[in-house]
Amino acid sequence: MIPPISAPTSTRHRRGALLSFDCSLLLLVRRWESALLTQVMRTFTRLGDTESWILAGLVLAAAGGPERHDALLLFVGAALATLASQLLKRLARRPRPAEGIRGFAPLIETPDELSFPSGHTSVAFAVAVALAGGATGAVALILASGIAASRIYLGAHYPLDVAAGVLVGATSGWLAHTLVDGAPMLSALGRLAGH
Repeated sequence: MIPPISAPTSTRHRRGALLSFDCSLLLLVRRWESALLTQVMRTFTRLGDTESWILAGLVLAAAGGPERHDALLLFVGAALATLASQLLKRLARRPRPAEGIRGFAPLIETPDELSFPSGHTSVAFAVAVALAGGATGAVALILASGIAASRIYLGAHYPLDVAAGVLVGATSGWLAHTLVDGAPMLSALGRLAGH
C-alpha cells in the first residue's frame, strides 16, 4: 500500500505559523471592543449585505444617465465576486473563528460556518474596483474598507479571510469592468444603460 502524500514538515510548520499569526491578530483586534465601535462595525457589515447592494444598484439604475452604467458594473462585479467567494469557501472549508477558537464568540450572527474568503469583503471590493475612476468609486472604496474592517472586528472572519476577500473582490471588479466595457455584447449593453 502506498502511504499518503503529505506536505513537507517545513511547509506544515510555515502554514501553522501563518494560521497562528492570523488567530493572534484577530484576538488583538478584539481588544479594541467598545459599545460604540461595535455599533459602527455592525452598520458597516449591514451595508455589505446583499440587500444593500441590490438597493444601491436599483437606485443607480433608476437615476438614469451614466449611473445606469455604474449599476451594471455593480451588479456584474457583485455577481462575479459572490460566485468566486462561494466556490472558494466550499473548496477551502475553513471554519469561522467561533469554531476554531475555544471560547470565542462573534459580535454578529454569521450566515454560515465557512470563513475563507470573506464574501462581504469580496463583493464590497468588487463593486469598488468596478466603479473605480468616478465619485461613486471613491465612496465605494471607503465603504469597502469599512466593511472589510468590520468583518474582522466583529469576529466573523480571520484577517487572512478578509485579505483573500480583497483579492477576490478586486479581481472580480476588474473582470466586471473588462466584461462590461470591453466585451462587445456587454459593452453595447453598458452604452445603452448609460444613455
